[in-house]
Parts: sequence; C-alpha cells; structure tokens
Amino acid sequence: MIIITCISCSLTFLYLLHRVWPSSRRRQHNDVVGPSVEVLGTTYAVILAFMLSGVWTNFRSAENTTEQESNSLVNLYRITRALPEGDCVRIQQLVRQYASVMVSDEWPAMSQGAISPKSHDIVEQIWKTLAQIQPQTPAQQLSLDHSLAEMSAFTEFRRSRQLQGRSELPALLWAVLIVGGIVTIASACLFGVENLKVHMLQIFFLSFMISLVLVAISNIDLPFRGPVHVSSDSFRFALDTFNRDGH
Repeated sequence: MIIITCISCSLTFLYLLHRVWPSSRRRQHNDVVGPSVEVLGTTYAVILAFMLSGVWTNFRSAENTTEQESNSLVNLYRITRALPEGDCVRIQQLVRQYASVMVSDEWPAMSQGAISPKSHDIVEQIWKTLAQIQPQTPAQQLSLDHSLAEMSAFTEFRRSRQLQGRSELPALLWAVLIVGGIVTIASACLFGVENLKVHMLQIFFLSFMISLVLVAISNIDLPFRGPVHVSSDSFRFALDTFNRDGH
C-alpha cells in the first residue's frame, strides 16, 4: 500500500504539473534542471545506500547475537555435566526451560517490543544455582569455572540482543529519507519531456524504486519486529540438541 500510494502521488503530481506548466515551456529550463537533478539524485542515492547498508548490518548483527546466545546456552548445558549430580540436573532443567521460553514467550513478546519476564527469572535462577555449588573434586571446580565463564558470555549476548531489539532509526533520519525522496521525484518531474507517457513511465520507475527501498529499510530496521525479523530457529535447534543428548 505504501509503494502504491507513493507511485500514485508521484504520477498525480506530474500530471497536475503538466496541466499547469506544460512540458513545452519546461523544456526551456532543462539545461538548469538537469544538473540539479543529477546532484540531488546522486546525493539521495548515496544516502539510501548508506541507510540500507546500515540497517542490514544491524540486522545481521542481531542474527549473530541470537546465534551466539543459543550456542552459549548449549555450551553451558554440556559443561555442567561434570558438576555434582543434583546441581547438574537442576541447571540443565533451567537451560531447557530457557530455550523453550525463548520460542514460546520471548519471541512473541519481542515482536511487540517487549521482553518476557519468564526468561529473566530463569536466568536469575541459573546464576543462583551456580553460586551455591560446592565442588568436591578438581574436575568439578574446573567445570564450575567454565560454567561461570560461559554464563557470563551468555548473559552478555542476551543483554545485547535485548538492546538490539529496541534500536531503530531516529525520526530525524526518517525525515531525511522521506523529504529527500519527495525532492528527488519532484525534481525529476520538472524535466520538460515532449512525450508525457514516457515521462510518466520514468517517474513510475523512479518512485517505485525509492518507495521499495524505503519499505525495505523500514522492515529491516526493527530486527525482531515486522515481516522481516530474526527468527527463533537457533533456540529450536538448541532444544533439538538437548533432546539428542538424551539428558
């Protein structure tokens, strides 16, 4: 709908401009309009490319952070096998619960810009369980040390994911993108082209490309919301790993 609206407004503006200021009179100013449109078009193209590249980089970073979080969860699950039996079973149960909550609660909550409180409670329980462990052998002490280190990395990835879920382009940059697109299309309409149909076809393609890129930026800008988002597949894969391990 956004793309169709942008194209319709652009073609309507060109048609009204043609009625008020015919192309035969605009053609006299093509030598002035041409260089201006070239500069505006090039500048706006650079801005679009920069913004699209930036939001895509942030999106890929959010994907990577999510994968690292789930990988740390799997590592923690496996490292704790050397801990005392009761503590090992308790931590592995909590790890399973966390991965399950990610799929069933956290991701739906993040799609609404929120965080599930269940995941926070589970993380606190894992920390408390690790803090209360009393290792009896050097192997258990080594396992505890590695578990604490992996838990620290896991918590860091979790916090980074939550911060990335809240990040978005500021309103000022959106204003630059939208105003820049309007100015670019309006400037292209000022060309005096003898054949109106050819000019309308040109404006159609220009407005289509600009609106398409803007919609892409809008969708990718929110990595955990919208139609294009980071999925919870890494945590589903972690659950499958736990089931294959048979513990």
